[in-house]
Amino acid sequence: METVAQIPKYNLNEEEEKKLILREYRSLLKVIKSKLKPGDKALVRTAFEMSAEAHKTMRRKSGEPYILHPIAVAKICAEEIGLGIRSTICALLHDTVEDTDISLDDIKREFGEEITRIVDGLTKIANVIDVNASQQAENFKKILLTLTDDPRVILIKLSDRLHNMRTLDSMKREKQLKISSETVYVYAPLAHRMGLYTIKTEMEDLAMKYMEPDTYKEIARKLAETKKERTKYINEFIKPIRDKLEKANLTAEIHGRPKSIHSIWNKMKKKGVGFEEVYDLFAIRAILDSPPEREKEDCWKVYSMITDEYNPSPERLRDWLSNPKANGYEALHTTVMGPQGKWVEVQIRTKRMNEIAEKGLAAHWKYKEGATDESRFDKWFQQIREVITNQETDSIDFLQDFKTSFLAEEIYVYTPKGDVKMLPVGSTALDFAFAIHSAIGVKTIGAKVNHKLVPISHKLHSGDQVEIITSNKQKASEDWLGFVVTSKAKGRIRDALKEEKRKVADEGKYAVQRKLEGMGASLSQHNIDELVHWYKLGSNLDLFYQVAVKNIDLKDIKDFKIAGDRIEAPRPVKLHNEKHDFLPHHVTGKKDAELVIFGESSDKIVYNLANCCKPIPGDDVFGFVTTGKGLTIHRTNCPNAAKLLANYGHRVVKTKWAKNKEISFLTGVKIVGMDDVGVVNKITNLISGELKINIAALTIEANEGLFKGNIRLYVHDKEELDNLVQSLLSLSGIESVERYDMEDIPS
Repeated sequence: METVAQIPKYNLNEEEEKKLILREYRSLLKVIKSKLKPGDKALVRTAFEMSAEAHKTMRRKSGEPYILHPIAVAKICAEEIGLGIRSTICALLHDTVEDTDISLDDIKREFGEEITRIVDGLTKIANVIDVNASQQAENFKKILLTLTDDPRVILIKLSDRLHNMRTLDSMKREKQLKISSETVYVYAPLAHRMGLYTIKTEMEDLAMKYMEPDTYKEIARKLAETKKERTKYINEFIKPIRDKLEKANLTAEIHGRPKSIHSIWNKMKKKGVGFEEVYDLFAIRAILDSPPEREKEDCWKVYSMITDEYNPSPERLRDWLSNPKANGYEALHTTVMGPQGKWVEVQIRTKRMNEIAEKGLAAHWKYKEGATDESRFDKWFQQIREVITNQETDSIDFLQDFKTSFLAEEIYVYTPKGDVKMLPVGSTALDFAFAIHSAIGVKTIGAKVNHKLVPISHKLHSGDQVEIITSNKQKASEDWLGFVVTSKAKGRIRDALKEEKRKVADEGKYAVQRKLEGMGASLSQHNIDELVHWYKLGSNLDLFYQVAVKNIDLKDIKDFKIAGDRIEAPRPVKLHNEKHDFLPHHVTGKKDAELVIFGESSDKIVYNLANCCKPIPGDDVFGFVTTGKGLTIHRTNCPNAAKLLANYGHRVVKTKWAKNKEISFLTGVKIVGMDDVGVVNKITNLISGELKINIAALTIEANEGLFKGNIRLYVHDKEELDNLVQSLLSLSGIESVERYDMEDIPS
């Protein structure tokens, strides 16, 4: 995967700079040349000049003129996504309203309503990942409303994010981490859902390059080393297929392509295997030149040829010809046993399908003209529109719900009458009930899946036929939120619970009123606020509810002062430290303070190590300010890192370790090997005897000739742990040694 090269140390003079800008602008014109209609070129030039003038005093972090960024974004839109002239103009202007003196009225005067609307949408998104977390969810909603109105907004935003990722080298480390996390958390899944697989893949790879640099470099190196033998193998695999295609008079382009570094790494983690054991490092792709009426038939013909030559794995067939994905993706995928006993993934599609796979949404609309049925994209937008317009949430749950509801892969489930419903993977019978209608969802007591009775938490699979069973006595329950995955279900359940809570809270409200009047005070907003603050609750509703269910005893307020009809809580009430109180003075208050260093006994910084990832000195880490707990140190590849960095970037403190051999840190490894006499002895002798490392706990389970061991031990730093892993691997009969991933460390 190529990334755009940065100008090494930016030192061009004014004349050279002008030439560079002009060269980039001409290269953009070349890309859009075939799409230009009369009058378009003048409009593009106006947008370019307007943007260049507005940004003329601005520089990127690398030192280069800012205008190069909008030009690059416009080029990605046109060349890599296939958008047209309007989008090119919007991309050139995308930062002007937010960063310069140009207003939306100026843009409207020059370019009209449509372009103004898109630029306005892009300006709203500009602050999406905000310092205020709930504000972020609100802004994200705005994006999605704009997306359903005009998806070009999102496509231009994705181009903008991709260019930022390609030029992230000149940013500070903590900025790189924050931007990479947001990319993996929100933008890559969105690109995937828009059908932009190439862009999604590049975003994930670039994010990994910054979040897990060592692993990234290692896999890239191994891919480069094995390239020659891979190419040889691919050619050997393809030859008999090519011959068959020629005999059948089918025109097809057939080639192999490497999988992305990020997806290889995911496979290694998921399967617990090393690079050498990841069988599908590449996929073979057959792209057919077929007329529309023969597409499906030809794809199945090619499938038949491939499976005649190589044995397929029956459970690995994916038929997206009969049931395309919601983002329009169509293809046949199969995995076959190739030469030398290696599994190979094969993707079969036509040129039209390939364009939709590469360019996603933009290509989808190109082919949509003349189609009679409502597209799945339109249905998807309709679902999003419904959830956003009806949901009253301002919480961060919104982002998480959106990810699980709309950015996941989907399954197809049938109603008793045979209508198809599209739901995200992991959906339950209750999600299906809410998808039919909210009123049905809240009354659901069970379901029949393929005519068998199942509980409402039953997870559905593609092809299931579902019948919902309801009862008028049923009420929504808090537990339901634990297993539903769709935004619609979660929103409706929360609404129903809130309604229920309000009814109960009414009793609590009268109890509070009686208590206050007994003290000579009234049920005023000031007095309610004092009580909410005193009991550390979130809202009036919470206060009344907790009183009603007897979790709060109002006798506690006997120490309050009364002035007129107002009450005043005794001060000081607040026991929490302000979020930076625990930091030494030289760090607090400085935005770009030097790295906080951990591990030296002289340090007085209060910090703790995150249980979710158990960092040790030498790990790539960041500090995170947790309310009430001070500073917590996480590894950058912690499973929670992307969420924390993307949602709460303002709480991140850049962090590194100091060399210190006095303090030991708890970590763990898991070992797999041949169950041999004396194997435990060999392992403990090496760890305790030779390497002098303290073992905290050791468990070994043997089963049918294999053993699995879990060892908790104390090391000084990552170097010591890496050395231990290598030494264990060199023992005879040891198959694999891995550091425990995060919270898996057994207690």
